[in-house]
Amino acid sequence: MNEKQIKGISKFLSYVLRHNPQEINLSLDANGWASVNELIEKARIKNIEITIDELEVIVSQNDKQRFTFNDEHTKIRASQGHSINIELDLKTTEPPEYLYHGTVTKFINAIKSEGLKKMSRQHVHLSMDRTTAEKVGSRIGIPVILSIRSGAMHRDGFPFFISDNGVWLTDSVPNLYIEF
Repeated sequence: MNEKQIKGISKFLSYVLRHNPQEINLSLDANGWASVNELIEKARIKNIEITIDELEVIVSQNDKQRFTFNDEHTKIRASQGHSINIELDLKTTEPPEYLYHGTVTKFINAIKSEGLKKMSRQHVHLSMDRTTAEKVGSRIGIPVILSIRSGAMHRDGFPFFISDNGVWLTDSVPNLYIEF
């Protein structure tokens, strides 16, 4: 399997596991888990052939660790980023003093007035370091990195979670906690 095939399957998995399982009539449980066998079978609806070995490669080698297996490798789910309502069963975790968010200039005025909102996703996504935030922001243009006073937010009662792949999650970030 070459890089282009891996990327194509990864994009397909992101779409059906995070946003639209109905596209292939895939069943997800309340925690976002799908049967690996059902996923492989139903991917064929879109003429996508995936083997268990290919899924193993994609899950283990994806640079952002977007997907995870259950312990038996019989179920798979996206680690975070869902626009569909699922419960990831994440535990509230105390964040570091600062986390970071990558965005672009065209959103700065809205963020200054309204803060960071989860929009169509279940959470606002924050990065542990500026480099990761820069990569995230650069996907949609020239990145602007915002420093989030996450420690202060946590002390003020805002819950934080960390996904299986190390992305920090929260429901919103009021503008008074953002350093522009």
